[in-house]
This record gives sequence, C-alpha cells and structure tokens, in this order.
Amino acid sequence: MSQLENIQTEYEKFPEAFESVIISTVSAEAIPHASYAPLVMDDAKNIYIYVSGLSTHTKNLYANPHVSVLFIEDEAKSNLIFARRRLSFDCTATLIEHETDKWNQIVGQFQDRFGQIIEVLRGLSDFRIFQLTPSEGRFVVGFGKAYHISGDNLHQLIQITGDADKNQK
Repeated sequence: MSQLENIQTEYEKFPEAFESVIISTVSAEAIPHASYAPLVMDDAKNIYIYVSGLSTHTKNLYANPHVSVLFIEDEAKSNLIFARRRLSFDCTATLIEHETDKWNQIVGQFQDRFGQIIEVLRGLSDFRIFQLTPSEGRFVVGFGKAYHISGDNLHQLIQITGDADKNQK
C-alpha cells in the first residue's frame, strides 16, 4: 500500500475514534465561540450534533449557519505536540425538524451510540439536532503532511505542497 493510500485509510477511520467534536461558531455580532458537542457521522461525512437550544453555540447556529469543526488527536497520544493529527471541516448547519423521519433516524443513531441519556434528552423540548454539511476540509498527519479535502469529493485527499499558487486553501 502506498503512503497516500495509508493516509487515505487513516483519514476515513480518524473521526470514528471520536464521540464529540470541537465546534467553532460565530454570533450575529461576529463574536467567535468555541465549544464541543457529541456527534454521529454518516457515510457522506455529514456530522450531526444534538445540542441544547440554551447553549451559546446553538444560538450562534441560528444566527449564522457557518461552523468549523475540529477532530484532534489526544495530547497524551501525540508524539509531538506541534504536529498533532487533526481533521477540520468548514460546514453549513441545517436544523433537522423535530419528530420528522430524518430526526427519528438520527436520534436513533445517537441512542445506539450514547445509550439511555438520549431518552432523557429526547424529552427535553430545548434540544435540537443540526446537520453540519462539510464544504471543504483539511487533514494533517504531521509536518509537511497536510491534505486538502474538497467539497466536490469529501472522500479524496489532495496533498498540500509548498506551492502557494496551487494551494490557496
């Protein structure tokens, strides 16, 4: 297997190790906010988060649907703190309407993954499910080992080189 094929395989598996994702949202007043949320992900790389309507990040998603997400290697597992493995996506958030077929399907995936707590959250009227649809991303596996992910094909990595004209992202 080539180095690119190995990294491609690692990219496909990397988010599976995470139960939550770091999210960055922006308020209507353009104030950034970092937080996290438990997640499930589908085969198309859409990320679903189940969040309280009382939280700052949820209020921000209503005001501005642009969100950045980050999956990052645990510091304790990293060989070098300056080169932690990480995957980021720029996404657009869409609210999944409560009690629709899609909502029931996604909440079922949350139930399978997180267990009984989802039954409790399901009974709370302020909890919402958002679909975060990636438009592009970046997978970094070390120094000089960064890969662009295009929204045209979220399953394909394109190595980022030092040529600034070819790699504006």
